[in-house]
Amino acid sequence: MSNTDPIEIKAYVPAKDFELSKQFYQDLGFSLCWGTEGDLAYFHYGDHGSQSKIGFLLQRFYVKAFAENLMMHLLVKDVDAWWTNIQDKKITEKYGVRAEPPEDRPWQMRDFVLIDPSGVLWRIAQEIP
Repeated sequence: MSNTDPIEIKAYVPAKDFELSKQFYQDLGFSLCWGTEGDLAYFHYGDHGSQSKIGFLLQRFYVKAFAENLMMHLLVKDVDAWWTNIQDKKITEKYGVRAEPPEDRPWQMRDFVLIDPSGVLWRIAQEIP
């Protein structure tokens, strides 16, 4: 491994309503690790001390065309458990967002679509063996 090898990559996810989006992601199970003066927040999945590299930066920035064309892909161990969690927490009702149930896809993934409060499309998936 060389000193120039990447360690992690994070996306900047736009938020139309920053506080609403922060709560949305926390309700999905992400931890709010830190935030600045209301313009940027770092979300991580798992406890803060874990070695997981699953995270993103939520920013108080919104351009409709950008938000509605951004896609995030989250690979999980059990997509049906994620779907059940979203249903149990009534995420679609609470936030007025859209979600489509899990399906097996031709690209060897089982996934579902979840649109966040700003219009960002998330594909939450697991690999099909």
